[in-house]
Amino acid sequence: MKKIHTFLILLFLTGIMQAQDRPQPKPGNSPVVNIKKPQTFVLANGMKVLVVENHKLPRVSFTLTLDNAPFAEGNKKGVDELTSALIGNGTKKITKEAFNEEIDFYGANINFSSSGASASSLSKYSGRVLELLAEGALQPNFTQAEFDKEKAKLIEGLKADEKSVPAIANRVVDVLAFGKNHPSGEYLSEETVKNVTLADVQSNYATHFVPENAYLVIIGDVKFKETKAAVEKLFSGWKKQAAPKNTYPAPENASKLQIDFVDVPNAVQSEISLVNIVNLKMSDPDFFPAVIANQILGGDFNSYLNMNLREKHAWTYGARSNIGSGKYVTKFRASSAVRNTVTDSAVVQFIKEIKRIRTEKVSEDILKNVKAGYIGRFVMQIEKPQTVAQYALNIETEKLPADFYEKYIQTINNVSADDIYRVANKYFLLDNMRIVIAGKGSDVITGLEKLQIPIFYFDKYGNPVEKPVTKKEVPAGITAKTVFENYLKAIGGEKAVTAVKTLSMTGSTTVPQAPAPLTFTSKLDSKGKMMVSLAMGTMNLMKQVVNDKGAYIEQQGQRKNLEGTDLAEMKASAAPFEELLLAKRADLKVDRIEPINGKDAYAIKEGKTTYFYDVNSGLKLAESKDREQGGKATTQITNFNDYKDVKGVKVPFNIVQNVGFELDIKMSDIKINEGVSEADFL
Repeated sequence: MKKIHTFLILLFLTGIMQAQDRPQPKPGNSPVVNIKKPQTFVLANGMKVLVVENHKLPRVSFTLTLDNAPFAEGNKKGVDELTSALIGNGTKKITKEAFNEEIDFYGANINFSSSGASASSLSKYSGRVLELLAEGALQPNFTQAEFDKEKAKLIEGLKADEKSVPAIANRVVDVLAFGKNHPSGEYLSEETVKNVTLADVQSNYATHFVPENAYLVIIGDVKFKETKAAVEKLFSGWKKQAAPKNTYPAPENASKLQIDFVDVPNAVQSEISLVNIVNLKMSDPDFFPAVIANQILGGDFNSYLNMNLREKHAWTYGARSNIGSGKYVTKFRASSAVRNTVTDSAVVQFIKEIKRIRTEKVSEDILKNVKAGYIGRFVMQIEKPQTVAQYALNIETEKLPADFYEKYIQTINNVSADDIYRVANKYFLLDNMRIVIAGKGSDVITGLEKLQIPIFYFDKYGNPVEKPVTKKEVPAGITAKTVFENYLKAIGGEKAVTAVKTLSMTGSTTVPQAPAPLTFTSKLDSKGKMMVSLAMGTMNLMKQVVNDKGAYIEQQGQRKNLEGTDLAEMKASAAPFEELLLAKRADLKVDRIEPINGKDAYAIKEGKTTYFYDVNSGLKLAESKDREQGGKATTQITNFNDYKDVKGVKVPFNIVQNVGFELDIKMSDIKINEGVSEADFL
């Protein structure tokens, strides 16, 4: 079974990534801002209401926030997420369909979650929209049918994340930084979600959706007196109740700089994260120096990390850092995804740039530009009602001075190079950082060991494990010929496979930033012809063809004929089952046994391509291909899953290709010896 050729996908990726991660023009001088103060009142149940009148536009926004402390869910992790999914699916008075139809009729937006709700509309409809927000939030209708549907969706999403290297990395980072029993460290799993019942959701809502820490922020074309009366009418019946007060052991940083490695055999890139715990409140004097220090290190395009790893070395599409802040413990994290072969080198450069900001004072020019950019983004945001609402809420919940945002620009401008030096040493704790790496152990462990940084090993759930065995010796008698023959036998036998003259596949997939799912079509002919396309609806986005005359790629109406090695590579890929030819090659050998997606596989290298076949079943598990794209060496891995019988031959109905993200193609229809014509290859 031939993999999807990568030319098509890489061209598409080039188009969607061109607008990403570009430097921004330098802002001008800092303006003076004026943020209007809210009028406030408190209901008897404890809910605090903040109203900001703004009559410039005939619009109103409502934001209800429950400022409860985070809590751990234990073996029922997922109950709060399911609660969020179910709130807003109608009320005890209005069906889900009628509720949504009315919102659409008003042209309004409304959203609900377990921690509050938000809505916006024209001011002439604001009274009714506020009624719907109150009813949706305070009288949700939790039904078994909706619960079962949302639970199934959540589990399906978790399955999709099982092989996602970024998802694995994010999970392990939090587990190791906070601990599994901490609200910020526990994670969703299929097991914990399956433990959740409808009664759990109802109990979670009753326990935590309470008014004690509730804030309702209303901004826009309203009058305070009328708004106050409406809010009192709609929310006074919300029963006074306090949320649970939970305490958890304080997370601890690593005792020394260490590498925490997660072996993900299907990874074509290493996800690198340097992490330490921080306690940084917005009210702290360190707040502004810390966020500006982070911008310098990894928050801006021109940051130390991005200019090093992306611009200087071309190892990644972007390197960044982030420092959390707020009332509760959070983390500092610097991260990037780099190709396997430079993982150890990237770690060295991460350490170099963090050392730099901790030992060298930032230049006045860099500091000035970073502060100007930060101020510019602040000024752009304050024109948005949702931003004004968040600022008003922050002042209340973070216990900030009333003039915090009026002095925002002045406070940023007051940050000095000495401040940056001080907070970098206080919050970027290089000596106590975890360097969490999720990557392909067989490619990167040897290089990491040379760094002489202690390495600890974990599984994809953050459990300690022994150092992975990445390669095994090939038993005597196993040859490339026997592996290929076992594969042909496993999928139906050489006779049945040879009888396949044409193969037609139709499926669907999604691509980041694409507004709709894409249709995948592949047509293969044993005479050396091929057509592969990606389409969005009736619009053909990409097409590649191999025929008697040669090969070409077509993108949005622009055609490119292939020549040289590109042509040879495309022609070689135009075969339904290349193993029929590979089995006759005497020059190929089994290179090693390597784990692929939890299964041992024979690896056979042919040029820049390596084929992986299950040691036990004989089925092809994956292919990897070394390429050069944009001057950078890359490896694309294609995984083959969900084999099903089609006319006596087993073919994979799920093909997952890593092209910088997981391109997951699910086949809806596969035909053998039908559905292909000469017209497909024109």
